[in-house]
Amino acid sequence: MITLDRLVNVLGGYGVRLCGRPEARSTWLRSVAIPDATDHHVAGDVLLAVGTSSLAEAVQWAAAAKATAVLVRPARTGTGGEGESGSGADAEREAAAIADRHGVAVLLAEPAVSWSQLAGVVYGLVLESRETASGRGPTDLFALADNLTDVIGGAVTIEDRHSRVLAYSRSQQAGDPARLETILGRRVPERLRELFRQQEVFARLAATDEPVFVPADAEHGLTGRMAVAVRAGRELLGSVWVSCAGPLTGANRRALADGARTVGLHLLRSRASADLERQVESDLVIRLLEGSADAATVISQLGLAPQAIRVIAVRAYTPDDRHAALLLALEQATNGFGWSRPGRSALLGDTLYTILRAERAEAARQWIAALHSELPARVRVTAGIGAPAEAADLAAGRQEADECLALHESAEPGAVPPAYDESWDDILLRRLCTAARTGRAPARGPVSALLRHDTRHGTRFVATLRAWLESQGDLTLAAERLAVHPNTVRNRLRRMGELGPLDLDDTRQRLAMTIMLAALEDEPRR
Repeated sequence: MITLDRLVNVLGGYGVRLCGRPEARSTWLRSVAIPDATDHHVAGDVLLAVGTSSLAEAVQWAAAAKATAVLVRPARTGTGGEGESGSGADAEREAAAIADRHGVAVLLAEPAVSWSQLAGVVYGLVLESRETASGRGPTDLFALADNLTDVIGGAVTIEDRHSRVLAYSRSQQAGDPARLETILGRRVPERLRELFRQQEVFARLAATDEPVFVPADAEHGLTGRMAVAVRAGRELLGSVWVSCAGPLTGANRRALADGARTVGLHLLRSRASADLERQVESDLVIRLLEGSADAATVISQLGLAPQAIRVIAVRAYTPDDRHAALLLALEQATNGFGWSRPGRSALLGDTLYTILRAERAEAARQWIAALHSELPARVRVTAGIGAPAEAADLAAGRQEADECLALHESAEPGAVPPAYDESWDDILLRRLCTAARTGRAPARGPVSALLRHDTRHGTRFVATLRAWLESQGDLTLAAERLAVHPNTVRNRLRRMGELGPLDLDDTRQRLAMTIMLAALEDEPRR
């Protein structure tokens, strides 16, 4: 149970605006409702207007449900939704007018925010009194931040150990541009993190339980800060930050230290719940990837559709640490309620595997990009994407993802993660290269003979044969590839035939020589 004011403050981090009825902010919310075509008598304090075609219709539903507030997500521009105003300002004015007319507060969401994410936060807040960026965690972290502000007098921010915002005080007293940017981005900007690293703030927080003072820095839009570590035993869980002109002393300093201990208890409780969910999810995903499960049943337990599933293999690391970044990637991939996330993940060895419903490879790449964007800037992410598969074929999908991951790791920095259905030819050539390097390529065939001759005599017979085959027997085109005269190509082919059997008219031999030459290349070519 929370007030509408708290719901508005938290949803504000997701781009939700309150339109009209400001006096309703103090109203307590105890229930949530969603329109149901089979039940026309739904009731609740907050109505999620899923499926509405207009603001007016959403408010009418809310009035019928006797709701205090209605959450509306307008249709995207150009999607043909009815009753939506053209601009954001127009939509807010229309929503405020309708809200005041019907006595229902309108919470207007951005079209880009998914209903699953909104519903996860609203249900977590109203019914379970818990909220974080992932949908977990006690909302009383926000209340605790407010209480600390009331006692100490400065604006408070509570962060996890990766500088992501968990909660913040409602008061903007002693707030500054740096705090606003941190709250809007849900994490401390990298430029500020670098400043704190240079001032050894993080190092001091990791080493001591005593509050650390950070002086003002006008260039970075930063007023003074007092920060204290949040711990569970010796483990650093996060930190509490208070805006202040100078170091805190006396009762204010003790209040900050006591608040940090209380935050630690909340974070431990939240993590215990999250770890249990991750373990259950991980066990199910591993069973699918190992092919040792009733795939249809397990997919159903994970809440995924049984077709068009891709396996994504991810590795994340920094130059000086190959483990911490991977654990952070796992935490980010499993953030949120299971049903609100597109994928399900598990950690096997040094690889994060995620099974994702994705018809197109681009959807999987977008998921990887979103994961990467949530990690620190220094982290390098490599990934491979299996082809679309049914639930029973995910063990093969894992092998495909592993092979694509190996391709990505050998690619140039900035290359997009390969998908098996788009890169099967590169995968085949990599397999052939592996076979050739382990001595499984024919040692007495024509290609091997030409290679030995080139090595001993400095000729270019192998390059000539490759150019001729890739040009499909066109002497002029092969000569252009080699930057020589066509007669040179003709003479080389004649001399190559004198060294041993080289039947260029046999289609099977031409195919075999093409594969052999591709396998001998240092890297597969597309």
